[in-house]
Amino acid sequence: MNLPPPTRSGSERRPLRSRRFAGVTLALALSLVAALLGAVPAAAEVEHPRQQWMRESTAGLFLHWGMFTAPAHTDCAAWERDVTEGGWSAGYWVDEAKKLRASYIVLATFHSRLGYARPWPSEIPGSCATKRDLLGELVEAGKAKGVRVLLYMTDDPQWHNEAGIQTLDSAAYSAHKGKQVDLTTREGFGEYSYDLFHEVMDKYPDLSGFWIDNDNAYWERNKLYEQIREKRPAWLLSNNNEDTPIMDTVSNEQKTGITPAYDYPAATYTPMPRLTEADYKLPTSGAWWYDGKDNAVDLPLSIGRYVANAGSSIKSLMAETPMVNGKFPPSQENFNTFMDTWLPPIWSAITGTKGGGYMYGGMQPGFWNDGAHGVITVADEARTQYVHVLTKPKSQDMVRLRDNGYRVTQVTDVRTGAPFRFTQSGGYLSILGVTTWDTYDTVFKVRTAGQQHFLKPGTVKATASAAKEGFPAANLVDGDYTTYWDSNGNQPVSVSLDLGKRRKVAYLAVNQTEWSPTHARESFGRPEDSARIMNYKVYTSKDGRNWGEPVRSSAMRSARGTQFIDLGAQDTRYLKLEVLDTWSGAQAKPFFKQLKIDEIRVASDYPARDTDGMPLEAEAGQNDRDGKARVTGCDACSGGEQITRLGGGARNAVTYRGVQVAAAGTYRLELDYTAPKAGSLSVSVNGAAPIKKAVAATGVEVPMDASIAVPLAAGDNTVKVFSDDQQGPGLDRIVVGPLPSASATPKTTMTVRPSGVVWVGPGQQSVTISAKLRLDEDTVDNVRLAPVVPAGWTLEGAPVTASGLRLGQSIEGTWTVTGPAAGGAAQVPVKADFQTVGLPHSVSKVVPIQVRPADRVFMREAESSLNDIGSAGVTNCGRCSGSQKVRNIGGSADAFVRFDDVTVDQAGEYQLFIDFTVNGNRSYFVTVNGGTPIEVPTSGMGNDTVYTKAVTVSLKAGANTITFGNDTDSAPDLDRISLGS
Repeated sequence: MNLPPPTRSGSERRPLRSRRFAGVTLALALSLVAALLGAVPAAAEVEHPRQQWMRESTAGLFLHWGMFTAPAHTDCAAWERDVTEGGWSAGYWVDEAKKLRASYIVLATFHSRLGYARPWPSEIPGSCATKRDLLGELVEAGKAKGVRVLLYMTDDPQWHNEAGIQTLDSAAYSAHKGKQVDLTTREGFGEYSYDLFHEVMDKYPDLSGFWIDNDNAYWERNKLYEQIREKRPAWLLSNNNEDTPIMDTVSNEQKTGITPAYDYPAATYTPMPRLTEADYKLPTSGAWWYDGKDNAVDLPLSIGRYVANAGSSIKSLMAETPMVNGKFPPSQENFNTFMDTWLPPIWSAITGTKGGGYMYGGMQPGFWNDGAHGVITVADEARTQYVHVLTKPKSQDMVRLRDNGYRVTQVTDVRTGAPFRFTQSGGYLSILGVTTWDTYDTVFKVRTAGQQHFLKPGTVKATASAAKEGFPAANLVDGDYTTYWDSNGNQPVSVSLDLGKRRKVAYLAVNQTEWSPTHARESFGRPEDSARIMNYKVYTSKDGRNWGEPVRSSAMRSARGTQFIDLGAQDTRYLKLEVLDTWSGAQAKPFFKQLKIDEIRVASDYPARDTDGMPLEAEAGQNDRDGKARVTGCDACSGGEQITRLGGGARNAVTYRGVQVAAAGTYRLELDYTAPKAGSLSVSVNGAAPIKKAVAATGVEVPMDASIAVPLAAGDNTVKVFSDDQQGPGLDRIVVGPLPSASATPKTTMTVRPSGVVWVGPGQQSVTISAKLRLDEDTVDNVRLAPVVPAGWTLEGAPVTASGLRLGQSIEGTWTVTGPAAGGAAQVPVKADFQTVGLPHSVSKVVPIQVRPADRVFMREAESSLNDIGSAGVTNCGRCSGSQKVRNIGGSADAFVRFDDVTVDQAGEYQLFIDFTVNGNRSYFVTVNGGTPIEVPTSGMGNDTVYTKAVTVSLKAGANTITFGNDTDSAPDLDRISLGS
């Protein structure tokens, strides 16, 4: 078998979330040899035969069910009695899992928020244990019907008295052990749960593994995972939210805030071939467990997640909420029954397939034409591919997506077998004449004859201007998606490709390592962002030394899957891809300026199939061509042709007749064009006055799009396109669609500094504000960026403007706002205004300015952008100042909060007031100006209660630095600090 190299180690991929220890080095080849010889592997495997059953799975059922399931029980025996008398049946859970085509169940009963209940008779006292062997019954029922069972285990004792009773019995466990053990501490709980792991392994050989929520230092110190590998080598180990090398599975918990909402993989961070899960709540509101309510299930969201995850080889671990008697609330049971009938007609497009557009081949997933969105699944080495349209196009009866070089031979409807017309050109497959769309997933079966026109591995040699040791540029062209090139944090950075001899080059296919989300987000308080290419340039050279001007300058969308750089028709031996920057911002340190690419493939041409052609092609025979307008070849254009010589005014034009819409109104007209330099196109509809649209330079014969709003009559319309430029752009095609809704604001990223509450002293104060607006999708016009000051305040600095922005482009500015002489608080929004197809939009971020109390000489929020928070993270906190705080402080030297420029007028001793939240007993270590750390112990209950503690610190006059951390253990969450004299 092909063994992936050590580069897929979890320790290489992602920082740890809740524990800080040296990661286990992944030595896959050695561990597989050891496994084959019957020895205990010294480290984990990215791929191992024991994982095969889960790799063949599509879904699992996650069941949070325990003593505190509503109505909560405070007595273990009473809970067990009500479970039994209520008619609990293991077979019911197995049958419901089968409806979902789930291959496994994860039982989360020994859960910190559910009373630490153990659904099995236990010889080890310490928490609730049933006399009835519920776990054993579930394992046996699952085994009878091919559904495996994994047991959830936690290391978290902090919720031991959440319900007002003590759910952990330290005295009983201490008597059992013959020594004093406090189960409410992580160390004591680690010892207790360590014993439970072994008890379960001894009692239930037919269990399939453990699903582990975080790690415990006691487990690690006592080699628990290695013992599991030795005692139960066929069992899986799954870990929540961390890519831990010794674990088989990485589980990504409850990802939301994604567009589309079902595109769960866009928020995950672990690349294939790592075995990954998406674990999420099936009811779209409420707790992970039954809270007494029949919470609704959002069908489009839930089905979309199910299919989208399959399109990325991610397993859907769906959390349903059984009641005390084990039955699911009606909404969830109804969803299961619906899926049991909805899945079979398309099951062939899901089961036995792999995610398409990644290392297993396949066309490009993601956003397609006219607002369509979907995923690809592949089989038969991608000779059979399934196009899953989860969001249908807004108005068109077609789907158009990048073909990734596959020559398509047949397209049929998976449900009916009916054939569809299709065409291929310019790198796109267009499936035509789609008049019926499934509510949730329209699936096309696409047969291919394989990929065409890519240079074979070994033909191309790669070098780079920088590389991390062990991750050379040669990995880019070795044909192995499990190796990658790492730029070692350098930007800009370039990769040069030697094609061996002069060749025709049409495009590059770039597979970036899927180790980051595709957009800025927070995960458990830690900022994440996309470590993918943004702005780039491509150069050609005949000798590898003289590069000249770039043949292509553009931005690459931040998206998963293969991305393409079209180059027109280039004749060259050498190519250079210069990456100017990536999408990640500085707030997400693990991803900032990081770039990892698995493969870059070079294609000499596009697959082509001319049938009836695409609608509204400029070169279509039914169009009128006036004056000098003529058809010319254009490899990257739809249909392989375009209309050129449209310059010089309306006498040189292409005129479409019979452009149809069902109802009169204003529509979005997209112009796909090529232009060697910036210019304009003019459009006259039904003989009306022309509408002029400025267009950017494409540089090469690679179409770009520009859109305008046009009035169209019901039925047939005439659309005339020309240019007033002396040498006008070429026209590839036009597309007619609905205007975006007024609420559909293009995605932007606005960063404002300082962020959060700004605390100032009494009297007149000035605050310097900087802001940057970046466009993350689409095109916008007439951009304006500036603060909006309230009455009585003044603004120094002019607004920043731009005639337009395209993908990846940005504008930024700096201003000074000054308050009135009497001082006072204010809300200062930084506002960006722009237009899309003539529709106005705006986005803004507010800088709250507050006056600090009279007894404070300094005050700053922990989450302020003026601070460095290392690998800690910001999270919401309703009772905190500014409604945010910094969490995940401590456990390692890099998880800290450093306050720079803590300024005082004179040297001396000051009272440092620390506002924090904490659950239990934890300590900060506070360092002032690099001095000896001062331990500040804290104690409290609940992470929503803000406490204050004061310590005395010695400061120098002027700027000081104060750092909060804890190298060895978790510290409290930090709200803000202030100084009193």
